Amino acid sequence: MQKSATNYSALATLTLVFFFWGFIAAGNSIFIPFCKSYFNLDQFQSQLIDFAFYLAYYIGALVLFAIGSSTGKDIVGYWGYKKSIVYGLIFSALGAGAMIVSVYFNVFSGMLIGLFVVALGFSLQQTAANPFMIALGDEATGSNRINLGGGINSFGTLIGPLILALALFGTAASVDDDMIKSLSLNKVIILYACVGALFIGVAVLLGVSKKVPAGIKEEKPEKAMKALRILVIITGLLIICFVPVFSSYLTSEQKLIENYQAENKELKEGIEKIFDNAEFKYESRTDEKWKDAYQTYNITSPAQDTVKVNLNTIVENDKQIKPLRQPLENRRIIWLAAGLLVIILGILFTHFKKNKKADWGAMQYPQITLGMIAIFFYVGVEVAIGSNLGELLKQDNFGGYGSSDIAPFIAMFWGSLMIGRWTGSINVFPLSRGLKLLLKFVVPLVAFGVVLLCSKLAGYQIDMLYWYVICVLVQIVAFVITRDKPVLTLSVFGSLGIVALLIGLFTSGTVAIYAILSCGLFCSIMWPCIFSLSIAGIGKYQGQGAAFLIMMILGGAIIPPIQGKLADFENIGIQNSFFIGVICFSYLTFFAIYVGKLLKKQGVAFDDQVGGH
Repeated sequence: MQKSATNYSALATLTLVFFFWGFIAAGNSIFIPFCKSYFNLDQFQSQLIDFAFYLAYYIGALVLFAIGSSTGKDIVGYWGYKKSIVYGLIFSALGAGAMIVSVYFNVFSGMLIGLFVVALGFSLQQTAANPFMIALGDEATGSNRINLGGGINSFGTLIGPLILALALFGTAASVDDDMIKSLSLNKVIILYACVGALFIGVAVLLGVSKKVPAGIKEEKPEKAMKALRILVIITGLLIICFVPVFSSYLTSEQKLIENYQAENKELKEGIEKIFDNAEFKYESRTDEKWKDAYQTYNITSPAQDTVKVNLNTIVENDKQIKPLRQPLENRRIIWLAAGLLVIILGILFTHFKKNKKADWGAMQYPQITLGMIAIFFYVGVEVAIGSNLGELLKQDNFGGYGSSDIAPFIAMFWGSLMIGRWTGSINVFPLSRGLKLLLKFVVPLVAFGVVLLCSKLAGYQIDMLYWYVICVLVQIVAFVITRDKPVLTLSVFGSLGIVALLIGLFTSGTVAIYAILSCGLFCSIMWPCIFSLSIAGIGKYQGQGAAFLIMMILGGAIIPPIQGKLADFENIGIQNSFFIGVICFSYLTFFAIYVGKLLKKQGVAFDDQVGGH
């Protein structure tokens, strides 16, 4: 590529695309607990929002790879980066339209389809956006522009939960779950109408701009029919595994469970009316305290008799629900685990396959296959923590926050990724070693202040987050001691993620909340580490290898629902379900150490610095 001046007008427009990715993805963390209360979903069903969203990335990337591998034509290169992004934006705008229609008619399944289409457009945009950023100026400074896009993406992940929370609840004040059911979704319609209009607006700006290069790429992609075949088989087996899970929600047993639950809900509402009319204010309405409520307070007959009868009926209904639910839950978790094994074992099959050079493309390299699993676990744990965090915060020993109160915590989790990515981006600028070291202390603290300020401006209380600065200081120390080395950085940050989740599993209150939030800090720098380690030494297959890695964003579709289903088990619960994150971080730590040694055996000189994603 010839050296040229940076096209700043096109760059400013394109950074909006990076912003959209973060805004919508992080906003799902608020949308999930809201939909759980609004549509009376279990934790697994609420995680289908992430399932639909991140599955689209996999399907989109797989389709593009299939077209390229079977026809020998890179469809994105044939259209050009500019047109590919324009088409992706239009597709996302159609998804926003589907969301509007579904929200208007209160159809949860329609919302899932809308989010799927939005993310399908994002998949096409992501495939073209990074090389397009490089095409907007001097190739030597291309990484700076990509990191700028990553920083804007992280800013979107910060304010997405705050704006969506205000759109859903209309206020920063506390709104309980009963009030949620009476809320109107009109503001969500307005929000997605604005988002859809922005998609179209940016598409028009890019499409009509004569200053923006077309970015047409004539190179033929490397064929990898065996790799395509194994990916198609994995996809087919995934469908086989997930169909029984979804169909189990249509069985007669499930319908009977829902009838009992509906009756219990009606009975509890009757009790609440009696409590509300009494002379005391009944503060705690958790299931553990319902049984003794009528004895604890002096409610005169006949109200006391009504409460007693309703409570007894609720207890009897719960006894009927348990034997119906347990077999269903067992079958669901078995099929979900089977789906996870299909992905891991399918990729490991290619990893251990002998004589696999012919027609395997980038998958002939072990760092790519292991890196695919690493990206799968990385995206999975990042999304699972953000998506299940809201339910965790509702528990009494984690603050007992309502759905409308969790926004500043969600913003801090996703803001933690911004803190780390801004810090990681320091490396791409030509600064002295001393100034870089200074900025590694200053930048994360400034970014932390930005996160708090955004929550404050949105009207939320942030007092409970001030001491989170201790976690930020831990991350600063980690950045300093890892010296920007990908292997060391990924292994240290992976180990810190394990420690943080173990603290979250075995403690409660503010300490546990901070520990789980800090996983955002430790996830923040993992993407560039995994990516650079995975494509090191694969030569002409780097483009194809990058496509394989992007496919594994699928982890965001698979792992959150599995954690959600584990949380639905009474003997596991939401807090213990976070153990799945320990497994993910453990693999990421193993990947860093093993692939570092593997690259040395291959004779690959690897001393690159870590940049932001």
